[in-house]
Amino acid sequence: MTLRLATIRTPDGHRCVRIDSDQAIEVGAADVVELLQDPGWRTRTEGAAGAGHDLASLDFAPLVPRPEKIICVGLNYAAHIREMGRELPEVPTFFAKFHRALIGANDEISLPAVSQAVDWEAELAIVVGHPLRNASPDEATASIAGFTVVNDITGRDWQYRTTQWLQGKTFEATTPVGPYLVVPERAEPAPGYEIVCAVDGEVMQSANTSDLVFNPATLLSYLSEIITLVPGDLIATGTPGGVGHGRDPKRYLKDGSLVVTTIEGIGECRNHCRATA
Repeated sequence: MTLRLATIRTPDGHRCVRIDSDQAIEVGAADVVELLQDPGWRTRTEGAAGAGHDLASLDFAPLVPRPEKIICVGLNYAAHIREMGRELPEVPTFFAKFHRALIGANDEISLPAVSQAVDWEAELAIVVGHPLRNASPDEATASIAGFTVVNDITGRDWQYRTTQWLQGKTFEATTPVGPYLVVPERAEPAPGYEIVCAVDGEVMQSANTSDLVFNPATLLSYLSEIITLVPGDLIATGTPGGVGHGRDPKRYLKDGSLVVTTIEGIGECRNHCRATA
């Protein structure tokens, strides 16, 4: 059976839970990051028998509330790159986010008052399971704890103020992540998942992660040559075509918009947008 983990909010604080068929079982850690810092986390999780919670009542926190690193990849779906008239890149493009950007799988996306061009970007995300430095692709594959859903909500007008994208990418309380960490039964360097983003009921993005130019193993191996990756690090692998900024006319999120980000076999984030003062 596929192992699924989540970080939930309870009256006593955050709790990491194992998702069973009809309930969520506490595993003795405050969140997924804390759990993954235990080298024996998988055995610990499978044997956990803590307090139970009804699945329907779960309040999902960001899956990894305070990871050491949030690293995102740009320009990584071959079909999207080609439709934009560009050549496939020889090396990956990276940018960062900070933990205050993260929200839970059902939390509201906070539309920043200073941006008038907030866009959607459905993405498969990797969660790192053990430290990784100067790793081969095979070693990188073995370091993957699992996968989750992310939507890299972006203020396009801020992103393109300069050639560096950071300022459009890490507005506070904008980036849903979760609800689950899905731990594969067998490690794969390049898994193929159907990924879909719908806005107000209309499908905007639909692709398969097999179209990634740089697959998860390649990305982790490359990053490990720059910096040590540690348990709980979140790596967002890039978005396919269909973003609002690439449409004619351009389309952006507005107050009340519902963004549904789904990855087959991984999970779904459902987030309403709310304008901030």
